[in-house]
Amino acid sequence: MFRLWSKQWKDNHMISDILIPDDTDHKRTKKVLDALEKTCMELDLPIPIWLDSNIREFQLHAKTRFRQDNFMETIPFDFLEIQVIEEDDFV
Repeated sequence: MFRLWSKQWKDNHMISDILIPDDTDHKRTKKVLDALEKTCMELDLPIPIWLDSNIREFQLHAKTRFRQDNFMETIPFDFLEIQVIEEDDFV
């Protein structure tokens, strides 16, 4: 099972969160992008743009933050944080 936890932060307080599971056979990248899209649809947010810094951070820690620079529209929060909390076991 793959699960992506997304959290909206404003003034050092989590204002909302959502957990998106994915049990498809897709590759990890597709699962992350699909879960991020579902998150944005559920929270009524624009889909953020992945910058090089986000890609590096996500590759290292399975976690990244999307700030105003990642969005084309103004956002009413400080950042959206996504984190993979469960990965598929490939045995």
